[in-house]
Amino acid sequence: MTTLNALINALEGIETITDSAQVAKLSQDYHSFSPVLVPKLEGKVGDIVVRPVNEAEVLKVAAACAKHRVPVTVRGAGTGNYGQCVPLHGGVILDMTRMQEILWVKPGVARVEAGVKLAAIDKKTREIGWEIRMAPSTYRTATIGGFIAGGSGGIGSIQYGLLSDRGNILALRVVTVEDEPRAIELRGDDVQKVNHAWGINGIITEVEIPLGPAYPWAEVIVTFDDFMKAAKFGQAVGNADGMIKKLISVFASPISQYFHALQEYIPEETHSVSLIIAESSLEFLPGLVQQYGGKITYEKPAEEAGKGIHLGEFSWNHTTLHARSVDTGVTYLQSMFPRDRSLQLVQQMYHHFGDEVMMHLEFFRVNGAVVPGALQLVRYTTEERLNEIICYHEEHGVSIANPHTYIIEDGGRKVVDPEQLKFKEIVDPYRLMNPGKSKVIQLQIQN
Repeated sequence: MTTLNALINALEGIETITDSAQVAKLSQDYHSFSPVLVPKLEGKVGDIVVRPVNEAEVLKVAAACAKHRVPVTVRGAGTGNYGQCVPLHGGVILDMTRMQEILWVKPGVARVEAGVKLAAIDKKTREIGWEIRMAPSTYRTATIGGFIAGGSGGIGSIQYGLLSDRGNILALRVVTVEDEPRAIELRGDDVQKVNHAWGINGIITEVEIPLGPAYPWAEVIVTFDDFMKAAKFGQAVGNADGMIKKLISVFASPISQYFHALQEYIPEETHSVSLIIAESSLEFLPGLVQQYGGKITYEKPAEEAGKGIHLGEFSWNHTTLHARSVDTGVTYLQSMFPRDRSLQLVQQMYHHFGDEVMMHLEFFRVNGAVVPGALQLVRYTTEERLNEIICYHEEHGVSIANPHTYIIEDGGRKVVDPEQLKFKEIVDPYRLMNPGKSKVIQLQIQN
């Protein structure tokens, strides 16, 4: 308690929260999607929440944490799913959501503070005809700093690939946790030293991102009696390079039945494809729909897209959210299928597991090719069975980014980027940032 009091004294003038209920709430994210993570992260809370309003205050917090050797866990809106912002060793929860300044916007580029919500960036950039290239389904609430630290792609990835692809982050400004903290500007390929590192190697304070043209986006639902025809239709839309699209989501029955607001457009026992597509590309859809035996059941023009239902909020991991609101026994996987025009592996997994692993595909670009990723819904029984499902996928060539672990290396990456480890040694010499989230770093500490 003495250390905590000294820390609070050092942070005079900066908003702090010590109320235990509030601190506990701000120590959580959506790891509750995983029945494996819930017991492992139960009771893991910070000691205090600190909410800086500018970089000067972040530097002050970093200096105090370094001086008193207090762990610091950086948090955006807490929309992650793997416990990225859950503190394993107490300490400071650094809530960045008050840093909301949009510093400047130019054609094709924007510079913002880390706590700006993605939707707020879009609102501003669309004034000059541009928009962010990609966003998670939590785009209304997620912050840009949190997306870069904990996310990977989303709505827009069918056009622009993943967040880690060269050119999708232009620059990051990062505060170190040292005796005399510094603000370091990373540009070009150097941004990968911090990208998707879960806040273990620096506090992101500013972000510079490229923008894409803000097309008038229409929304369409197409239904199919056969799942593989739905999947192949989705891939065909993705491969149609002349058609501009933002989202291609494919849902095997009965997933769409979890979407209460869409049920009138998706008959029971049918499979559905949700599209967000530029209005100029709409006239090319009917031919493709007919070719694969589908039926357009819903179409919203761009002028209506901001009102009511938004198909993006039923895609990516919002699908899991909707399913769990009906059945908390449902969890999910994150998979990447190899490039395969015939989608044979998708078909194999769909038939092998049936309704135990309900197929949900999201198409995106990987090295220029359209590839099906999947966020399958799993009817959970035991951790052992879940691991069997994961192993079966991996043994057959499907890459799994395991969402049931809070360890970076055990999730999607399998390893920590050596450049990130080198950078951490420089910016976090006392290893105070989000400790316990990397096996490699834990081993270094023990040795």
